[in-house]
Amino acid sequence: MSDSSLLDGKKILIVDDEPDVLEVLEELLSMCEVVKASSFEGAKELLEAQAFDMAILDIMGVNGYALLDIARQKKVTAVMLTAHALTPDNVVRSIKEGAASYIPKDEIANIAVFLIDVLKAQEAGKSTWGPWQERLPSSYFEKKWGAAWQDTDKAFWERFRASLKSRKPQAKNNE
Repeated sequence: MSDSSLLDGKKILIVDDEPDVLEVLEELLSMCEVVKASSFEGAKELLEAQAFDMAILDIMGVNGYALLDIARQKKVTAVMLTAHALTPDNVVRSIKEGAASYIPKDEIANIAVFLIDVLKAQEAGKSTWGPWQERLPSSYFEKKWGAAWQDTDKAFWERFRASLKSRKPQAKNNE
């Protein structure tokens, strides 16, 4: 089985308030059954009424963290996709609140690769954040935010790195 076949037939909810982003994601994930929503309300209804393998959630414009909470309750693997909420605080929040990955929109062309990484890590019982950190090393974020971007929450990042070696990172309420 090739890596790309891991996505074949997966039912994926994509949520973004920008129609062009929804269209691009639908094209990039043509091997999947894609369901689109452009609002929090629409996405919430879909999450509550249908079963999904994964969800790709924008953070801004659709209340992505509230959707992440619903997805997590429904046991739907969720990844955060953002441009406007691309900040160190949102990376930390995504990890703490149980997202499987955090993908900058400038990496949207590689969305299938990120999702395959998540699926492979889940199959292996490993943290979904390990492959993320390899694909988007600190140098990626250093270019955006400066070399000291992890310094505001050093203790969190130390726990995070240690968790990659042992098990999946824990949500905030389990720390």
